[in-house]
Amino acid sequence: MTQKIVLKSRPVGVPTPQNFETQTTEIAELTTGMVRLKAHTFSVDPYLRGRMSDAKSYIAPFAVGEPIIGGGVALVTESKAEGLKVGDYVLGMFPWQEEMVVNATGMQLVDPKIAPLSYYLGVLGMPGLTAYFGLLDIGKPHKGETVVVSGAAGAVGLVVGQIAKIKGCRVVGITGDLSKVDYLINELGFDAAVNYKTETNLAGALAAACPDGVDVYFDNVGGEISDAVISQINKASRIIICGQISMYNATSQPVGPRIQPTILKKSALMQGFIVNNYASQFPEGFKALAQWVGSGMLKYTNTTFHGFEKLPDAFIALFDGKNLGKMIVEV
Repeated sequence: MTQKIVLKSRPVGVPTPQNFETQTTEIAELTTGMVRLKAHTFSVDPYLRGRMSDAKSYIAPFAVGEPIIGGGVALVTESKAEGLKVGDYVLGMFPWQEEMVVNATGMQLVDPKIAPLSYYLGVLGMPGLTAYFGLLDIGKPHKGETVVVSGAAGAVGLVVGQIAKIKGCRVVGITGDLSKVDYLINELGFDAAVNYKTETNLAGALAAACPDGVDVYFDNVGGEISDAVISQINKASRIIICGQISMYNATSQPVGPRIQPTILKKSALMQGFIVNNYASQFPEGFKALAQWVGSGMLKYTNTTFHGFEKLPDAFIALFDGKNLGKMIVEV
């Protein structure tokens, strides 16, 4: 027997602990092609909020009464799958369950000797690849350009900013905490950072931080923050839509400035993307990210909750901005 966490009810607005339930469940029998796993570390990500709704999206919603499924690293404790043996660590999409028997298809071996296991959920995993492909393929930053990143101290944002610095850009981060401002500037080398929670005139603060305007905007947040950034864009700027966390818990569709006239007048590009669009290129992205991490050019950090039962708490904390870097739960 083992523990699992299921979606008890669909959240209305911000998720609460009452939307989740811990249950005891049996572990399936091991058959050919399957592995038995013991969960080591789970990733909690904002996109999971969308799957808790039954609204149509790019991925199917979670079923009420069934486990949440997310990225994780697990230890192989039994195997009937070719290429996987007891003692291996694997990366994959797993149910929120302490132990499980699952099909080995699609799992990726990871090596704790190359990098901490948590890095495979962060800078060397989905968030790092999201930053890499979104910025470089859509944003196409050039040396000397100004790159602005919202959600800059989050799992994706802090990688975006550092890659932009590697490419020779001026980088401005937007975050909601003074300690995060300090981290972005003094630890990661951002040129400036704006605390949107304390600025009474966000557009003015961004104009001061971006005296030459904005050439590339990596948008993780949306809402009023993005309205302020887009008011500062230059001609032929590129706007990358990665996430809209400010609106994930909205119960009605907010109305903001109509940005089409600005996009038109500035001959700007705005493009959304999902990281899996680049699945065939993941090895290229992983190689580049691993080289930058290994050389010390790319730094990373996690916010860690300890204990399987903390998964809902860690997920909910994302929407209060309590994470610096990747939010993870070590089981």
